[in-house]
Amino acid sequence: MRRAVFLDRDGVLNRALVREGKPFPPANVAELELLPGVAEATAALHAAGFLLIVVTNQPDVARGTTTREEVEKINAALAAILPIDEFRTCFHDAGDGCECRKPRPGALLAAAATHGVDLKQSYMVGDRWGDIEAGLQAGCRTVYIDYDYKERHPEKVDYQVKSLREATAIILRGAEA
Repeated sequence: MRRAVFLDRDGVLNRALVREGKPFPPANVAELELLPGVAEATAALHAAGFLLIVVTNQPDVARGTTTREEVEKINAALAAILPIDEFRTCFHDAGDGCECRKPRPGALLAAAATHGVDLKQSYMVGDRWGDIEAGLQAGCRTVYIDYDYKERHPEKVDYQVKSLREATAIILRGAEA
């Protein structure tokens, strides 16, 4: 069985655009900005043998405010500079009842089945409560990057940090133990 780090995209790998205290994804590649330390953090996790699987909700596609192609261009731009093994993108909105949309664990469970991942030895890293809830439901350890958004925060989390760099240090310490 393999180990994975499941990563939310916006706010974990790239800067989320915060308006009125709430995070939003970049609208296009021109707005894409990698967060400090992300390239080094993902390289270290990959070198330690973790699969890196991005699990991201992109409901703006269902809402008609962006296109699937634009989201996939952003994913491709990230894949070109980071050692990401797979992107799992949910294009549905909250009311669609989709199993792959976080906080449901469907995307993590499907990726684990595809790649032979041991979820108990894996981590979910996210900056929103739904990321953490999906990780908990899947049986992963969870790391919450807290930007103090003006929205619901997770009730339970294994680790709370301020960046992917901090999350990586915790994950690598756990991998050595």
